[in-house]
Amino acid sequence: MESMVFTEKNPLSELITDDIYSLLTSRGLIDEKSVRDYIIRKKFKNLRSNKVSASDAIESLRNDYPYLQFDTIRKIVYQPKS
Repeated sequence: MESMVFTEKNPLSELITDDIYSLLTSRGLIDEKSVRDYIIRKKFKNLRSNKVSASDAIESLRNDYPYLQFDTIRKIVYQPKS
């Protein structure tokens, strides 16, 4: 069987391989909203580790995700880990 080539980047590369990500995506098993939230939390943590204030970090994330409100991003980055 020939391998399918996907143009989308694997945002979970530190957790799963590109092949696994492509397979899961092709079968509709990846929750895109959860992946987006994971990326937002990761970027927020990185900004905070570089001494950026929480409000400035959230505003920076709003530039990347202009369709999200400040409070929505705040809830994403501060939601408790389950």
